[in-house]
Amino acid sequence: MDLELLASEIYPRSMSEEHLPHPSADQLDLVVVLAALADRWRLAALRALAGLDDAYCGQIQVQVDFNISKSTMSHHMKTLREAGLTRTRVVGAKRYISLRRDAVESRFPGLLDAVLSTDLELAPLAQR
Repeated sequence: MDLELLASEIYPRSMSEEHLPHPSADQLDLVVVLAALADRWRLAALRALAGLDDAYCGQIQVQVDFNISKSTMSHHMKTLREAGLTRTRVVGAKRYISLRRDAVESRFPGLLDAVLSTDLELAPLAQR
């Protein structure tokens, strides 16, 4: 019992769920969204998320064969979240990311479909 109490004091939110802030659908700004989509790494991550319900950063890195540092991956995920393209929820030490398709579609109809359906060669990413 003393051990459980000590752990809860040290790690008070270790198993709690937290949602990181992101703009509401009506706050999405087209310039910010397009800037986030203009990066090949982020576009590849977004495409990976389109095929997944909910994924953590490591899953996304494996899905698109990212060979980047954790801090760079975090930066890209933060940029997508702050643009309003993704939602991030924190559970323990993992950050689960999902595509905010409905929010983006309500603000910019057809944008995600156009971006995700465009044939773009992403293979060179693993070699950069």
